[in-house]
Amino acid sequence: MDYEAQRISMVEHQIKARGITDSRLLEAFRKVERHLFIPSGSHHYSYSDGPMCIGEGQTISQPYMVALMLNCMKLSEEDIVLEIGTGSGYQTALLAEVAEKVYSIERIPSLAEKAHVLLKKLGYTNISIQQGDGTKGWIPESDEEKEILFDSIVVSAAAPNVPDALVSQLKEGGRLVIPVGSRFIQDLVCIHKEKGKIKKEGFGGCQFVPLIGEQGW
Repeated sequence: MDYEAQRISMVEHQIKARGITDSRLLEAFRKVERHLFIPSGSHHYSYSDGPMCIGEGQTISQPYMVALMLNCMKLSEEDIVLEIGTGSGYQTALLAEVAEKVYSIERIPSLAEKAHVLLKKLGYTNISIQQGDGTKGWIPESDEEKEILFDSIVVSAAAPNVPDALVSQLKEGGRLVIPVGSRFIQDLVCIHKEKGKIKKEGFGGCQFVPLIGEQGW
């Protein structure tokens, strides 16, 4: 099976055709091999236009939805980012391609461990994964991380409201992308933090698994 050809087709027909034109982001999607993050029995669907199950009741999002969320973050190569919901690690790898450093939190221990092993095997050295409650933000693991703030934050699960802990870890001028709504249907929201105030911009309807945690469901 020619996965490279499928990956190029995915970028052209599922992502570029829907209006995502950031060249660094598109190159990351061409490079990261999505089939490596899919359960082995489903590899032939790896580049299909939809979400897929990855076990533990979780999913890997539709490629376009991942692209839309990362595009909303407007990432630069100097950015320090936080991802809530490591899942398979696919989006984590994409973030690591376009940002300087990625911190990622996964609630489910088996997924956190599996993603850690795979991303390390793939050679990523700018990713730190923490197992825990992502709604509380990144828990410092060293003195250097005590006052950590992020240029951008992405949440890959549906929240009833925007967790205060995540807003507090967002830098001034930063962006937070998160699905907000009910357990079953949400709006994709991009939050801008400017002069201590929050501005929200909507990017349409979406459907994610629930964000479980102290400041989630």
